[in-house]
Amino acid sequence: MSAENSADFDLVIVGAGMAGAALALAVADLPIKVALIEAQAVREGWPAIDDSVFDYDARVSALTESSRGFLDELGAWSDIVSRRACAYTDMEVWDGEGTGRIHFAASEVKRAALGHIVENRLINASLINGLRENARVKCFFGMPVETMDRQQGLISLKLAGGKLVRSPLVVAADGANSKIREWAGFVTREWDYHHHAIVATVETESAHKNTAWQRFLPEGPLAFLPLSDAAGEQRYCSIVWSVKPDIAEALMSLGDDDFCRELAAKFEHRLGSVVACSRRFSFPLRQRHAADYVSDGVVLLGDAAHTIHPLAGQGINLGFQDAMALADECRRACERGLSLSDTGVLNRYQRRRKGGNLAMMAMMEGFQHLFETPAMPLRLLRNTGMRWLDSALPLKRQIIAKAMGLSDKP
Repeated sequence: MSAENSADFDLVIVGAGMAGAALALAVADLPIKVALIEAQAVREGWPAIDDSVFDYDARVSALTESSRGFLDELGAWSDIVSRRACAYTDMEVWDGEGTGRIHFAASEVKRAALGHIVENRLINASLINGLRENARVKCFFGMPVETMDRQQGLISLKLAGGKLVRSPLVVAADGANSKIREWAGFVTREWDYHHHAIVATVETESAHKNTAWQRFLPEGPLAFLPLSDAAGEQRYCSIVWSVKPDIAEALMSLGDDDFCRELAAKFEHRLGSVVACSRRFSFPLRQRHAADYVSDGVVLLGDAAHTIHPLAGQGINLGFQDAMALADECRRACERGLSLSDTGVLNRYQRRRKGGNLAMMAMMEGFQHLFETPAMPLRLLRNTGMRWLDSALPLKRQIIAKAMGLSDKP
């Protein structure tokens, strides 16, 4: 193969989603050669923005303060917030089968906000724009990986069109159905939640008051996440409704008016009527976790390593924490003159991330089972517990710090 049709790098990242693109930017200033490969074509610039229920991205992220700070360090946050991001100051959680209720407020931890709801397309656009402006990262967009081989300490990736990319370290950031993970032979533990998530943007009769709302129903949780709008009317929300597959099918078959009425009723009309709804999307929920994150020069990142129930919006936050930890280990390796594929370097990354990811996944699964259980004694217990927790300010502060990535110190 000619030199023009092959290239060697110190680090190759496969997947230019939010986690992969963030990692590429985070290591761009290191004295290493970095490549970013993305199977899909990537648009330049920013998506057009218009205040309409039909304009918002159906997929949004509830960014913690830690994730926001990471994006700020990468130079991506200012561009995002100048376009559209909604800081939420409060969170209202209640049991649809009882009287239990918890209210979280940023003021309880002396913060301006608990987090930000941001459209995924805007996060990705800001990161990709930053990469296009950074000549230190070589981007191969619209070039899927066709094969992967290992030879003499190097991993060779053949791209569509015949380009060959080689590196001692490949990061699989290519999503939940990662081909790199499959080719590298990683073992995963997987199981279905037996739920589908319905996502859409809705317009409500009443203002959301910069509050994230979540009602736990026997068939699954329903969340209304506040969205920003230029007029400041606070009437747009992103919904995430987790239900059993047969219920999801029935809801998806409803006309818009009937769906809006059903949605408002299930939400107890907390924001009045639902007056409009965008196109709806439904997808199955499946939990997945790799037994190991590293193997013979391949590292798993973000959804390629773990997928989690969208119950608390922690998915991309875990992915960003992965990217922060791996970038930190790469920086440490460069400072010590170590190869990025050094076993000690990669094992430190795994130790830093695996335990925390497993703990968050276990907590989300516990919540899911707790609120799905119809037994009366457990219903009474969880409602009593929620009311008690709502009055226990010190513990609430710790929960905010843990779940939202905030410090519980002023």
